[in-house]
Amino acid sequence: MCPSYQEIACQHSLCAIDNNAGSFNYLDADEMTQSFTVLHRWAQTLALLLLSGALVAQVNDARFTPSDAYSINQNFFKMPSGRTIGSTAGFAISPDGSSIWVFDRCGANNCVGSDLDPVMQFDMDGNHLISFGANMFIRPHGLHVDRQGNVWLTDGEGPDGRDPRRDGKGHQVFKFSSSGELLLKLGKPGIAGTGLNVFNQPSAVYVAPNGDIFVGDGHGGQSNARIMKFDAQGNFIKTWGERGNGPGEFAVPHALAMDSLGRLFVGDRGNNRIQIFNVEGNFIAEWPQFGRPSGVYIDDNDVLYVTDSSSTPSNNPGYAEGIRIASVHDGKVITFIDDPDADGTQEGVFADADGNVYGSLTGGMALRKYELP
Repeated sequence: MCPSYQEIACQHSLCAIDNNAGSFNYLDADEMTQSFTVLHRWAQTLALLLLSGALVAQVNDARFTPSDAYSINQNFFKMPSGRTIGSTAGFAISPDGSSIWVFDRCGANNCVGSDLDPVMQFDMDGNHLISFGANMFIRPHGLHVDRQGNVWLTDGEGPDGRDPRRDGKGHQVFKFSSSGELLLKLGKPGIAGTGLNVFNQPSAVYVAPNGDIFVGDGHGGQSNARIMKFDAQGNFIKTWGERGNGPGEFAVPHALAMDSLGRLFVGDRGNNRIQIFNVEGNFIAEWPQFGRPSGVYIDDNDVLYVTDSSSTPSNNPGYAEGIRIASVHDGKVITFIDDPDADGTQEGVFADADGNVYGSLTGGMALRKYELP
């Protein structure tokens, strides 16, 4: 950490600081004459010291320094014959670690007019198992697998007033069994709004251990910017948040995860931060050290994985796209896996029991396994 003005002064006998009381006590005039001369010399070089210190810190800072511990396997997932992967934000591992779920945009940027199944399950060797969900979604987005193995999905767009194939679909949250049986729907098909029974571009869904359902409702623009909470049967409980950048406000509530303490982590991508809440929606903290969070995953050991899909020099100076890994207990980034694809926008993320990390891309349309030796 760079020294403060007071710390620099005290290094040269200008003052004495009582750290407990916070007092700042000046010395006598004779001692101060020499001290001010020294401080003047410091002032001349302080800018250079701070600049060089910042550069060294950034080089050694795990937020910015790419790790070389992983190799990328671009061919791990064996797609069904003739099927290519599309833009993919929804990506998850089942809680028992036995399979992987993918929610792609039908081999393209959306599923409008497609007969493909956007929901696919793979085993831990990358072999395709089942698919479902054809003709149900407009723009597949959020994916979560609850502790019973049920698959939760969000459809992030709706009708646009131009293409009739979009009518009667979108702006909803769905619950499926692991075999593809539709069990529950939240929201009204094709209806966007701010009421308590509708969504507007829902981005994420997460189910707590007690069955409560949390939805990150909104994806920027004129959509919503809030968190909605329902009970296990889909009955509304509460909502919090509005558009803004203060505590408890959101720009794009893009991803949700929960740690072992029951704290809800929200990837507030448009505000370049993660916000942390308790289950009642009370603000706990915000963490800006993960860039622009698109995907958030917390494993059974409280290790936090966050994808940054959109940091640029203009919208988040200093940060680059990729995956950052930390502990939820202190938030300190310990590993950064950079994105080697200049056109890639990595959004989905999770890790397996062996420490391998998996990422899905919207821009770039790819699934990756980042393998440890």
